[in-house]
Amino acid sequence: MTGEEVEEYAKNLAQMARDLLAQDSVQKTLDRIVEHAVSLIDGCEAAGIMAVQNGSIQTLAATSDVVRASDRIQGDVGEGPCFDAARVPQEVYRIADMTETVERWPRYAPEARKLGVGSMMGFLLYTEEDNLGALDIYSSRPNAFSKASEDIGWMLASHAAVAFSSARTHAQLHAAMESRHSIGEAIGIVMERYKLDEDQAFAVLRKSSQDRNVKLREIVRTVTETGEIPGAR
Repeated sequence: MTGEEVEEYAKNLAQMARDLLAQDSVQKTLDRIVEHAVSLIDGCEAAGIMAVQNGSIQTLAATSDVVRASDRIQGDVGEGPCFDAARVPQEVYRIADMTETVERWPRYAPEARKLGVGSMMGFLLYTEEDNLGALDIYSSRPNAFSKASEDIGWMLASHAAVAFSSARTHAQLHAAMESRHSIGEAIGIVMERYKLDEDQAFAVLRKSSQDRNVKLREIVRTVTETGEIPGAR
């Protein structure tokens, strides 16, 4: 790339980073990541984010049905570049020409060709603390991705991983604060109704959860919404 092209890409990546951090939910962050990938990576026609948990595939974001179908196939056959990228600590996989035999993924490659995939790349999304999945990049054309495409994809994936991790941490913190507030409210209702102290009121909620085999948060929600304790007399 020329100096001007490098400067332009750097500017675009900086704008992307600001855009990702401005999103107000994890899903919106993921959706914007794949949209930016299509916009910024030369040759990219479709993009998605895949996570692998206990061997099962989950498509977290996708710009097309081809991405979803590819993820589903990789999950079904247990192999593929993005499947590997989401599980194995190797930063980049690039398949130049899917129309040729790909020995590494003999079950996935023929199915990908049927989808019209000509070439693709997979980038590990990770931070020092988390393996977050993989960013998948697709083109219908063989040899659509150059070394420059790979470099830009890697830089984009690095920014994306930080934004994804930040959004997820914020969402978890928000959920924990909401949960803590709801538990406190439910404890207050039980204390007032039964003239109990805080520890005794929490024990009542926990016993209701255990006796009915219902998660504590569901018991708490019932109490805060209705004032009634499931199973209490």
